[in-house]
Amino acid sequence: MRLRSEVQEVPRGLTRSVASLLVRLVILAGITAVAVAGFGTFRVWQQGEVDEQRPADAIVVLGAAQYDGTPSPVFEARLEHAVELFHARVAPRFVVTGGKLEGDRTTEAAVARAYAIAHGVPEDAILGEDEARNTLESLRAVKGEMDARGLRSAVFVSDPTHMLRVLRIASDLGLEAYGSPTRTSPVEADMGRRTQATVHELAALGLYLVTGN
Repeated sequence: MRLRSEVQEVPRGLTRSVASLLVRLVILAGITAVAVAGFGTFRVWQQGEVDEQRPADAIVVLGAAQYDGTPSPVFEARLEHAVELFHARVAPRFVVTGGKLEGDRTTEAAVARAYAIAHGVPEDAILGEDEARNTLESLRAVKGEMDARGLRSAVFVSDPTHMLRVLRIASDLGLEAYGSPTRTSPVEADMGRRTQATVHELAALGLYLVTGN
């Protein structure tokens, strides 16, 4: 008596169907990724075009690279704009941010403070944090500084491509946040650097939305 095999043969038609489904899923995933990246780029650039400056409790300037006490061109563009807002009486408090990298002799916040004082911002109007190493840490520290003084609203100054992430985090922290991007950043004048900055922001914003960090 012949015994039938216990292993059922998989029809070739079914194998082709599975392969076809996998190909479609890969294509769909690719299209979705492109659409998400496209929409994200649109939102980053859209927010960077909006200047929301208005009366607030504080002006917060986000730190950037400094070279032994001298602000980088990107950092100087942010500081110049923030000082202009202060002299326009947008807010009575000027908040500086940013720690230092290993080997640095000073912090981004200290450089920003010195720049602001040299350009007419009274020392007693300046607040800040000098420990943070990234945007999220800076904004958490700024939130603490503002809460301690009963400050609730702020105009944030940074590069245009940075504004969407800054405002999202600040709002999530409970701050009344408005953006006033600098228009003189060298990043904006160089499409290659602007594209690189946009890709960085998409990755950082995506990480923040998924992990909260």
